[in-house]
Amino acid sequence: MQVESNASKIRQTIMYLLLIACSALMVLPFLWMLSASVKLDKDVFSFPIDWIPAHPRWANYRDIWTTIPLGTFIRNTVKLTLIVTFLQLFTSSFAAYAFSKLHFRGRDTLFLGYVATIAMPWQVYMVPQFVMMSKMGLNNTHLAIILLQAFSAFGVFMMKQFYTSIPTELCEAARVDGMTEYGIYFKIMLPLSKPALSTLTIFTFVNTWNDFLGPYIYLTREKLKTIAIGLRMFIGQYSQEYGLIMAASVVTLVPVVVVFLSLQKYFVQGIANTGLKG
Repeated sequence: MQVESNASKIRQTIMYLLLIACSALMVLPFLWMLSASVKLDKDVFSFPIDWIPAHPRWANYRDIWTTIPLGTFIRNTVKLTLIVTFLQLFTSSFAAYAFSKLHFRGRDTLFLGYVATIAMPWQVYMVPQFVMMSKMGLNNTHLAIILLQAFSAFGVFMMKQFYTSIPTELCEAARVDGMTEYGIYFKIMLPLSKPALSTLTIFTFVNTWNDFLGPYIYLTREKLKTIAIGLRMFIGQYSQEYGLIMAASVVTLVPVVVVFLSLQKYFVQGIANTGLKG
């Protein structure tokens, strides 16, 4: 019995050591980015790595605001990210409620066809979308990005999986009491789906915040560009300002970290609950 207990403790210790080692490997690039953000360009790739510079160049964090219109880019990114995140939460949860709790002809076929679009890479229909936006006169507008990203097949699938785990009897009891489907959605389903909504918020926020190709295709005017495109402006024809790139990357990483930390208590619960039932 004692031998089994000792063997269990050894396995547990090894597992914790492996997890700590993996965590350190994942955090290391971010520590290097933070260190490089206060260095001169010539010192960024010096070897061995000087993790704590003897003479940190804090001016990098000042220069990023004057070298490019970083404030404008951040405002544009915040605007697009908040609008797209809100729309995806609403459309995904609303559609998922219909697919999971309502019965109508062709429901399963329609859901299967919609979710099947997840398997199709965006590059396949990128050109047709661009042509469609051009004919609608939406090029060089934030509305093009918003319309294209307002709906998410992945979000509908994830929310449906969560709604399936909620007893249907709750909806039936509410219908018996005279509550409409809209009332059931707003007063019963949404309050119960905080974990799934939080998880979808993190995914959508991060994807929209870091999106490069979409804004790069549709937004050519400088006053409309996002931070992902702005970071590329530090790369010149003959040189790259690595210190400024890393400083701007640190600044733009802060909102993502804040959102994740504020919603992390729901994140694991949401991931677990969305996979309970198929």
